[in-house]
Amino acid sequence: MARKKTDITPQILEFIRANPRCSSKEIYEGIGSEPGYATVKRSIQQLLEEKLIKLSGKGKGTKYETSPGYDFIRTINVDRYFQQEIDDRRIQSSFNHLLISELIPSSFLFTDEEVHTLTSLQNQYKEKSSKLTPNEYKKELERLAIDLSWKSSQIEGNTYSLLETETLLKDKHTASGKTKEEAIMLLDHKEALDFIIAQPNYIQPLTLSGIEDIHSILIKDLEVDRNIRKRTVGISGTNYRPLDNEFQIREAMEGMCILINSQENVFAKALLVLLLISYIQPFADGNKRTARIISNAILINNNYCPISFRTVDAIDYKKAILIFYEQNNISAFKKIFIEQFEFAVKTYF
Repeated sequence: MARKKTDITPQILEFIRANPRCSSKEIYEGIGSEPGYATVKRSIQQLLEEKLIKLSGKGKGTKYETSPGYDFIRTINVDRYFQQEIDDRRIQSSFNHLLISELIPSSFLFTDEEVHTLTSLQNQYKEKSSKLTPNEYKKELERLAIDLSWKSSQIEGNTYSLLETETLLKDKHTASGKTKEEAIMLLDHKEALDFIIAQPNYIQPLTLSGIEDIHSILIKDLEVDRNIRKRTVGISGTNYRPLDNEFQIREAMEGMCILINSQENVFAKALLVLLLISYIQPFADGNKRTARIISNAILINNNYCPISFRTVDAIDYKKAILIFYEQNNISAFKKIFIEQFEFAVKTYF
């Protein structure tokens, strides 16, 4: 969904966040708005309708404060956020059960400007790819799949270079000085990608069993348990702790599938899969890799440009995910998603 915003709504939102339970008069005076009090009142009403703020009281006693929906989308300065040590950050340390059932369904994931940017890029992809022969398109998709297998594995600590990955996936030649597990990770990743490319509608509609099937291919031959985990997992770099109950994990995943299947916007589906599978951590290992493959499966199934994430910095990716874990905020990761979609459109096909 797209969210409209006037020139002064960002100022109003930040003022209310800094001054909770303030009146419309205090907001007007606090932002020093030139448009006038009536314009401020209209903007406040718009933000109420968009559920970015909430009110209490009546008449002259009406007060405003930001809603969880605003905290979900507001811009967070990543560098400033991570200047704080882990134990000093104020975070949502436990799984937020309302995130999937209430917060996301009532929130606007993309602004009008972001929707316009993504739609324009998708139109460029359609025009470019329509000019390719089936064989040319297949070669470009293969190139993207190699890049994605490399970057997705690198984000998880794999030390193969892009060139070494290409040699491994094309010629099955392992790189010297690398572990057997690193090669298996890359080969399994490519096999999972090949599977969704060959069967793009396998995840339509998205189901827990379908996600488990992709995950099983992804971790084949690695010492990783299949299907929903039955034990607690910890995540390095954060005090956020995912669910540790198998039945709650299953319930969260099923709720996620219902939420994503209900989305009309393909970009929203792809973004939410990336975030929520990572957040729920349903498997003992391979969660973020599974998320990136499922997200691309959604894009491919809808004839959208897939994403390789080739130019994203692994640390930036992890920081953006940690902000979602700790603050349930999508701003940093959404920025990466849009940038990487643009890179894919301009680089492949």
